[in-house]
Amino acid sequence: MRHGMTWPVLPLALVAMLPLPRPTANNPHTQVVAVGRHHACAVTLTGGVRCWGDNESGKLGDGTTTARLTPVDVKGLATGVVAVTAGGHFNCALTTGGSVQCWGDNAFGQLGDGKQHSERSTAKEVKGLASGVAAVVAGGGHTCALTTGGGVRCWGLNEQGQLGDGTKSNRTTPTDVAGLGSGVTGLAAGIAHTCAVTSAGGVKCWGAGGFGELGDGSREQRTTPADVRGLESGVAAVAAHQSRTCAVTTEGGVKCWGGAPPSATTQVFDPITGTNSSSTSNPSSASGPTDVPNLSKGVIAVVLGLDHTCALTTEGGVKCWGSSRDGQLGDGKSATWRATPGDVTGLASGVVAVAAGGDSSCAVTTDGTVKCWGSNSDGQLGDGTRTYRTTPTDVTGLRAGGGKL
Repeated sequence: MRHGMTWPVLPLALVAMLPLPRPTANNPHTQVVAVGRHHACAVTLTGGVRCWGDNESGKLGDGTTTARLTPVDVKGLATGVVAVTAGGHFNCALTTGGSVQCWGDNAFGQLGDGKQHSERSTAKEVKGLASGVAAVVAGGGHTCALTTGGGVRCWGLNEQGQLGDGTKSNRTTPTDVAGLGSGVTGLAAGIAHTCAVTSAGGVKCWGAGGFGELGDGSREQRTTPADVRGLESGVAAVAAHQSRTCAVTTEGGVKCWGGAPPSATTQVFDPITGTNSSSTSNPSSASGPTDVPNLSKGVIAVVLGLDHTCALTTEGGVKCWGSSRDGQLGDGKSATWRATPGDVTGLASGVVAVAAGGDSSCAVTTDGTVKCWGSNSDGQLGDGTRTYRTTPTDVTGLRAGGGKL
């Protein structure tokens, strides 16, 4: 199953503009660009959404299933969008009115329209979420929304308890997460787990736990939220992908936990050291959150791809670590591993948003340019080619948080 990266909470009042707003402690990520496994989407200057790359299940939202090497408009979302999130084969957008619109694969009900075992190539509103939503995040086959009242509601695939409602039943419409009716300020979803930041600065996670991604010191599955060990306070934002989780502290440091096979092998990827292990266990990650080397301060946001991680700094720089087999670290190299964070070429400053998913990454600069790097097998870099890039390349026709030229 393909899966996508998700993001910290977005204030409902935020509207894409030129220049883009700088991230702050209360707005750790603008969420105007999102990267899936083989596709990406961005919010335009006019508040629309454009997507590019693989179009399986109609996830580009243009009414077709034709792959696109450059951005195309999502039908029905020409204006009024403030954020976008990319899941496995689907996407969701948050509107200025606080509603959620989703499109793409709907095998498990992740579009929230009351149906499943289907797909939708144009956007449709999630049932029961016509207003009152502050943020939306997409996982492998499930979706969650943070309400303006601080509550969490999820829908879609629930085979490992990732919806947090105390069951393992799939839901085709939003269901309340147990114990999180209020007091939540941030949200993230991995392939089969979900995490929330509380108003007290703590982190709670639920769903799959086989690789320690819940951070509670076990490898147990949880159908309701459980506290992350050692993170009862002091957290500003959380991010998740595959079976890994990272948090940004209020002091600007990064802590990560969990681990996941980067492919169908016995190897395990360690999100902290950025290396592979031939062992089928990963004790250092499963025991709970661990500090990422050289990132004890100065970080605003962290994002995770399949087996790489990137951080946005207070100086507007991007640093990445982990696998670079497809150039996803952006340092001009490939087929290597980086165990500690390193600068992305040409992005030491001037970045206002960063996203990662699969084996590629994207960033938005202060002048509104969207740049991507890494794998380009399905045109997910949006530069009109299928050529892999080890350094950032401009996405064709996108500026100002995805704005049309």
